[in-house]
Amino acid sequence: MSKGKLAVQVAHAAVSAAFEAYKKKREWFLEWWATGQKKIVVKGGSERDLLKYAEMAKKKDLPVAIIRDAGLTELPPNTLTAVGIGPGPSRKIDEITGDLKLL
Repeated sequence: MSKGKLAVQVAHAAVSAAFEAYKKKREWFLEWWATGQKKIVVKGGSERDLLKYAEMAKKKDLPVAIIRDAGLTELPPNTLTAVGIGPGPSRKIDEITGDLKLL
């Protein structure tokens, strides 16, 4: 992916995950919103890895957004490009993503 495409996919994941939190974990969303909307972008690895992290987050009852590209520009349709996790308690998210490298 180009840098621009990557930025857009990360933005999709952040917005979609925040919307999930707003719908299902409103208190987490409101705290996140009131404290500056912290976001951290990490390298997730393969599609299999990304889906594993998403499943782990779901098991911890964290908001999750799985982003698949529409295929209109650089990637084939339905390509998994990003997973958004949170907003939620940092300790819960760190248990899943804490060992991943920053992008």
